[in-house]
Amino acid sequence: MAMSNTSEGLNWNLILGIGVVLMLLTAFSLPSLIVFSVGLLPTGVAFIIDRSDQRTGTFCVGGMNLCGVFPYVMKLWTGNHTPTAAMEIISDVLSLLIMYAAAGFGWMIFLAIPPVIATFLSIIAQTRVKVLRATQQEIVVTWGPEVTNAKDADTDKDAPSFDEG
Repeated sequence: MAMSNTSEGLNWNLILGIGVVLMLLTAFSLPSLIVFSVGLLPTGVAFIIDRSDQRTGTFCVGGMNLCGVFPYVMKLWTGNHTPTAAMEIISDVLSLLIMYAAAGFGWMIFLAIPPVIATFLSIIAQTRVKVLRATQQEIVVTWGPEVTNAKDADTDKDAPSFDEG
């Protein structure tokens, strides 16, 4: 039996990888780490509360949140890359508003899009049913009403019945 890298549901490879990345960022890019850690807080919250298998909420919120944080990280990278500049960015109310509003927009997308897609899929399914019923009626007209009831015909007993009731 293969050894699992998990203990009580924890993925130690993931934890180790995140720890190494955080230590490298702390050593080589502390100002970026400061902006990312404060700016991506909504993504962390989405990760904690999203219990779905695919983590679609986390990806939606995280993607939009990263879009809100990225301009300020670019400002940091192209300008003065010091902890003081990072603290100025995260202490600016407008920059925090933009970062967190982008995450809020991600939540709105996550909550609004699935019902719209479900409605479209329902309409497509209803249209398909109408087309199949019209095709069924054409077959009945062409072959006669005895094709609608497999029990009356001398065919296979396991054949499906197309009765409405």
